[in-house]
Amino acid sequence: MPKPKAAASGPSQRQLRVGELVRHALAEILQRGDVPDPDLGRAVITVPEVRMSPDLKLATAYVMPLGGKDAEKIVAVLERNRKFLRGEVGHRLDLRSIPELRFRVDTSFDEGTRMDALLNSPEVRRDVEGQGAEDENADGRNVEGET
Repeated sequence: MPKPKAAASGPSQRQLRVGELVRHALAEILQRGDVPDPDLGRAVITVPEVRMSPDLKLATAYVMPLGGKDAEKIVAVLERNRKFLRGEVGHRLDLRSIPELRFRVDTSFDEGTRMDALLNSPEVRRDVEGQGAEDENADGRNVEGET
């Protein structure tokens, strides 16, 4: 009798491994400037993450040009050249089937900046400083053992 499937807890080990292989291959192709498109020019593009579908047939690459300028334009150029990029990835990797490529603008840097702003906001700072006073023991020492 087959085991019941657990609730989706995130990508499998295989998805993560193949995603990382595709990410490295794309980063190498973009670093070398192998894409024959003048609109791409000499843009420096980072590929912080590639997410694979469960069947490993679709790879979504999150990309960001250095400085974040013209991100949508760069994604459009990469989408236009995705067949070429898929072929290049296929030459570099030994996979049963080469995944279709999709490109999206990476927003993780924006999310990190937003979280930093939230953590540095006066309301959160006040709550954190107020919590430190509550953590002191009766003998005047705080939880970490400092005076």
